[in-house]
Amino acid sequence: MPDKIMNLLAKETGGKSYKAHKYGLDHAERPFIDYGEDGAIIWKKTAETTPHRTYVDLTKISKKLAQRNETILSFFLDGSRRVFKVDDIAYSHSGGRSVIYPIIAGQIGVGCCRRIDKVIKPERFKREIVLSMPDIANADGKPGFFPATAQKLNECSELKRLNITLSNILPYKTAKNTDKKYEDRGTACIQDRMIQREKELVAELVRAEKIGPDNYLVKDGSLEYKPSKEDKKDKKKYQTFKNNYDWVIGASKNFNPEVCLDINGKPNPGFIADLPLYHRTPVACFENPDFLGDVQFAVWYIRLRDKKQTLTPFDGILKVEKILVTQEDVDNGVDSDLVDYLSACLINERNPVCYGKDLRWANHIYPVYLTEQFVKSKYLSAESFLHIF
Repeated sequence: MPDKIMNLLAKETGGKSYKAHKYGLDHAERPFIDYGEDGAIIWKKTAETTPHRTYVDLTKISKKLAQRNETILSFFLDGSRRVFKVDDIAYSHSGGRSVIYPIIAGQIGVGCCRRIDKVIKPERFKREIVLSMPDIANADGKPGFFPATAQKLNECSELKRLNITLSNILPYKTAKNTDKKYEDRGTACIQDRMIQREKELVAELVRAEKIGPDNYLVKDGSLEYKPSKEDKKDKKKYQTFKNNYDWVIGASKNFNPEVCLDINGKPNPGFIADLPLYHRTPVACFENPDFLGDVQFAVWYIRLRDKKQTLTPFDGILKVEKILVTQEDVDNGVDSDLVDYLSACLINERNPVCYGKDLRWANHIYPVYLTEQFVKSKYLSAESFLHIF
């Protein structure tokens, strides 16, 4: 049975399966998608109501909040995916020439945990299994071809026996207008699908009135999502897209310090590297019109760990983002008192464990670490997953 799905896929799309070696792509070189790193953060354009010129000490407010067990960080969201190459498949081009393309399979998990009475509990979880294959598989360009093919694959007796459903087939572009490998293009499609599921989960929590000014959501990673074409066409939808993130902050463990520019436009990563313990940077405004439209962000950095405890000067630092939702936010920036409060809450969430178990321990906040573990616990093992194909 291991090859039945691929045989069926080849039959439905007019290709030839080569029963190639299956392997994971997460450890291989692949696109590291960290939206927003294409542009620069310039400190002369502030995005907070009090224009600070240097670091802000949060030690006192952090200790005060810790003594009162006070926080407004209630929800924690993490999305992840595991990606595998499961086959090579050949399709004929004009002139009878055949070209071989990889088939990429992925498990997507998006989970949210909520803190209730100091206990972190699962709130919501979404899991999908998807395939990514070349767009040339739909040679005639039939609308709905890939979703319909996914439904046919779901009739496979082995998938039914395992109670597994293939959510969709995501076509990656085969046109030679980029130097990206086909494996990378397929991986990027699955990454984009994961991001879409993250946005949907946030929207669900907003509609359910779960998150609000007293119950913020912390999203693991960047918030710099690209608005969809549908969002941009409809002004009401576009504003709703922004409004969904009024009480959401993104906390990134990975970031590129070279995008921090001084007032002369020159890279100034030392400004972040020299950040003292329990301090934050001023809040800078970030925008990338080509990718993000008119959505603007407030961006700042917080040091959770002393440099003496870490391997590099950038370990122990979180990059924090908040969308500037209203025109007042865009004109005046985020309230500096709110920035201090949110930053102090994040400092008090720093991970007390993980030494030796996770190389990112210095950058973790503990509820996000728990949410990551919750999401990962829902995955099929690599062996079981690959056996499906």
